[in-house]
Amino acid sequence: MNKAELIREIAFKADLTQKDAGLAFNAMVEIIAQTLKKGEKIQIAGFGTFELRDKKDRLGINPKTGERVNIESHKSPVLRFGEMFKEYFN
Repeated sequence: MNKAELIREIAFKADLTQKDAGLAFNAMVEIIAQTLKKGEKIQIAGFGTFELRDKKDRLGINPKTGERVNIESHKSPVLRFGEMFKEYFN
């Protein structure tokens, strides 16, 4: 499923126009990004937790050349799913 298909499904399930569903989706993504950038995490009960994790310096390998390269430390966004959401699939 791509973004357009997801927005179409949201519009159908929530009885919204596709334009309104698209605006709501884009607003949600922007809010999540801004909140994480401020260093806060977002917990949605029954779904999961969005947070930033620090990744340390490490050595990697360029798959084309086989050359070892240094990957600098950085922050990476992570979504950790909650137990209730995981149980939905089992």
